[in-house]
Amino acid sequence: MEVTFADVDNTHLANLCGVLDENLRQIEVALNIRIARRGETFRLDGAQDKVEQAARLLQDFYQRARKPLDLDDIQLALVEVGHSIEPQDDMPVLMTRRAGLHGRTPRQNDYIRQIQEFDVTFGIGPAGTGKTYLAVAGAVDALERDLVKRLVLVRPAVEAGERLGFLPGDLVQKVDPYLRPLYDALYDLMGFDKVTRLFEKGVIEVAPLAFMRGRTLNHAFIILDEAQNTTPEQMKMFLTRIGFGSKTVVTGDVTQIDLARGQKSGLVEARAALREVRGIAFTEFGNEDVVRHPLVARIIDAYDAYASGAQPQRSPLPPPGEG
Repeated sequence: MEVTFADVDNTHLANLCGVLDENLRQIEVALNIRIARRGETFRLDGAQDKVEQAARLLQDFYQRARKPLDLDDIQLALVEVGHSIEPQDDMPVLMTRRAGLHGRTPRQNDYIRQIQEFDVTFGIGPAGTGKTYLAVAGAVDALERDLVKRLVLVRPAVEAGERLGFLPGDLVQKVDPYLRPLYDALYDLMGFDKVTRLFEKGVIEVAPLAFMRGRTLNHAFIILDEAQNTTPEQMKMFLTRIGFGSKTVVTGDVTQIDLARGQKSGLVEARAALREVRGIAFTEFGNEDVVRHPLVARIIDAYDAYASGAQPQRSPLPPPGEG
């Protein structure tokens, strides 16, 4: 298949291809095809369905190429193609520094809707599914829309147990290592300077789970991350801290429980006990919701095949020179 563009703009063309055609290489690897370019004409070779996807991507990227295309945007668009996601008018969008931020899989979009519509939302699933990042994005969205007055970040410090007092520094410094993924998401979604100012004003607060007892949080967006490492007693204590005008998102991965052997996870119990409670929503993410570099899925498949004793399969690409 050949793809070409009418009224070619050389700047658009250069931005589409990227430095040393890096953007084209990303498409080739993700879709397992070959792209050969001569001027404004692109020759695509490979499986028919993948070639058609690549043709649509080239057309879409060319329209966006008024300025250089960000490599992250290229890879995320490739993830969306893999999940058959097409932008829709009713797709939930979050108000953050990343304009037009939305889910990359159908289940991620359902999760965003639940965060916006329910007072308590659980996001349960493996790493890489966006459950923590989208929870923080939902909190930033609520702050920007003035739906809440502050953001409270909570995480159990399992490795330190109840010995946080023996760690050096103030409260923030004690729990800082455990909250780093939340900080990274905040910096990405709001910018470092703005996040720093909001911390100074007390609009953003961090708290280890052990320090939540006895508090009632009104008009706050509360995120409990790594909730699989709470005990049932801690989970119940946390959920009863919710006050008027507040929203809560609880995230965790029930396959990564670090509690002592025989200790039941509060997240596992909450999922069983609260499933039918009105006003509480659950999103269960799977491996198909993992958003990562397009090549990672192929690496995992290759390792799985190797572990099962299957012979590795080479990519059925046409040899160089046929494109």
